[in-house]
Amino acid sequence: MRYLTAALTKGRLARQTMNLMEKIGISCEEMRDPDTRKLIFVNEEYGLKFFLAKGPDVPTYVEYGAADLGVVGEDTIMEEGRKIYEVLDLGFGKCRMCVAGPEDAARLLNGQEQIRVATKYPKIARDYFNDTKNQTVEIIKLNGSIELAPIVGLAEVIVDIVETGSTLRENGLKVLEEVCPLSARVVVNPVSMRMENERITKLLSEMNAALHGS
Repeated sequence: MRYLTAALTKGRLARQTMNLMEKIGISCEEMRDPDTRKLIFVNEEYGLKFFLAKGPDVPTYVEYGAADLGVVGEDTIMEEGRKIYEVLDLGFGKCRMCVAGPEDAARLLNGQEQIRVATKYPKIARDYFNDTKNQTVEIIKLNGSIELAPIVGLAEVIVDIVETGSTLRENGLKVLEEVCPLSARVVVNPVSMRMENERITKLLSEMNAALHGS
């Protein structure tokens, strides 16, 4: 039997995924060792291999078949635009993708103004402003603290993930519009779904049952 390989997003999503896996009897003690230097973890009983990857890399591993399935945030799926199947909403890692800025920037979101938008998510921001709002914008890609951009005058608004909104409030910014809700999802390689349909479907149904306590 070949191993099914799963790519998990490093950090909190990986821990939450492993907690879910343990509910259905799939444990991987080695992965919980904070000092381990191993890259790939194996559960022989289920024929599963796990590896940890940075969020934006997970859809890439899955699209190219290096992983049969992966767990990653919806924001990353939308931004990466890979040829993968999104098959299960895990319901954890919940947050929102929002347009935020100073309160008086709300009047600039009328579809008429050409504004500058700073974001780590240029594709999501472009799709939202161009397709949903029909507003012409200049997208400025940043990697660090996006909240800085409107404060120092680099951009009028930002598009970013918002969990509690406390960072925005501390910096005199507020949510002006919600782009979409986000949470962690299971994604599957299309070829794997065809070749390993029975095993993947069984795993997904067990995960779904554990999520909903049935």
